[in-house]
Amino acid sequence: MKQKSWHLNRRELLKGGGIALALPFLESMAWAKGAQGKDLPKRLLVSYFAYGAYMPDGVNGVPTGDVPHHDWSWWPCPNPGSLTFNNSSAPFEPLKDSISYLRGLDHAGGWALGGHSSGDVFATGADMVGKERTNNISIDQAAANLHGHQTRYASLVLGTEGGTGSYGSCKTLSHRGPGRPIPSMHRPQEIFNRLFDPYTGKGVGQVRAGLKREASILDLMMEHSRSFKNRLGREDQGKVDEYLDSLRALEQRVERTSKWTHEPLPAVDTKGLNLEVSHKDPQEYLRCMYDLVYLAFQTDSTRFATLMLESESSSDSEMWNYATYALGYKGATHDIAHKRPIDYSGQWDRWRAEQHAYFLKRLRDTKEGDGNMLDHTVVLWGSAHPHASHSTRNYPIHLAGGNKLGFKHGKLHSFEGEKKVPLANLFVSMLNAVGVPTETFADSTGEMTELRG
Repeated sequence: MKQKSWHLNRRELLKGGGIALALPFLESMAWAKGAQGKDLPKRLLVSYFAYGAYMPDGVNGVPTGDVPHHDWSWWPCPNPGSLTFNNSSAPFEPLKDSISYLRGLDHAGGWALGGHSSGDVFATGADMVGKERTNNISIDQAAANLHGHQTRYASLVLGTEGGTGSYGSCKTLSHRGPGRPIPSMHRPQEIFNRLFDPYTGKGVGQVRAGLKREASILDLMMEHSRSFKNRLGREDQGKVDEYLDSLRALEQRVERTSKWTHEPLPAVDTKGLNLEVSHKDPQEYLRCMYDLVYLAFQTDSTRFATLMLESESSSDSEMWNYATYALGYKGATHDIAHKRPIDYSGQWDRWRAEQHAYFLKRLRDTKEGDGNMLDHTVVLWGSAHPHASHSTRNYPIHLAGGNKLGFKHGKLHSFEGEKKVPLANLFVSMLNAVGVPTETFADSTGEMTELRG
């Protein structure tokens, strides 16, 4: 397509503060992306909420038909088919054509872990009781391994508590592979600086010199490790191979970081972004985290992200008090999942739905190509167990976006009984939608054709 006078090139720069700033993706740049937007970024987010969801209609939250559908059930309606919305799911009603609820899905690898511990495998589907005791690669990293080089950051790993936690009480959704969890970031100012101001206090030349030194050190470490490997026993050789894999990963990150120092940083609008927000204002904090994901996607700083909204083991953090701060509940947030108080259980789910709907609406309201950002972004939101039972069966699963990537929405789907398939089937469909050719992932048995056009 021929460039016109009003068309912009993404690499046109704004000069300011001594650093070149690249424009975020604007509609006037769409001329270079093709009339149908085939080359627009394809994005993926996995977002997790802890302590399950309120499902009072039957065992493990599956409606039995013996009682009317509960107005505060996490599931919006009792029967598969076109979505209708109850009190809990009402925030998503304006997004009906871009969302789906999927009932009956779970990871067989999490069945024996227990409700809370099964959160460890939400994004991996690994069999941690059997053959994959150190977990395995997560869906976001499978995508980042193929396409992460196209953006400044291969992926963005966020969580409300930060770090990795430990097995059985993970505080991150992302794993590079067996035994390699990726620490989540949880401080908004640090996340913003990492994304949009990575050279704070240093010149670009100084950063490049430091990266060159790191590369030299890594080369020496690689050479030294290889030199004594053959003198070791088989078990120790295996450990050295794992060590070398870690060094190679570091080397690749140094190389990509060095490369991107030659590219301009994106300009972002920080209006309304409170980077100093406290956990004692949970709505402001969660929306700030969602805003940071949005900005990372909007500027094409990354295309793959995870966001762990509370971990399943948050007793030593302010997340333990979120329901108190948000709703005035007198007790730990985790207690709602067990006691299921009638005045708070569904209301807590709705509060969380409001925060997630806020993010989805931001994507939907941002035009991109011949659609919007949500059309080109697949967003998985859910947990690893229902309330009270902690059965690890029938995860609350909500999928949004990707309308231009082949997804069809507007329904509650049931995968129970004879229709039972692994949650990993959805992962296969998600990966294929974002341009990662995938036949199998974890214990998948195929694509989830019910959702793809």
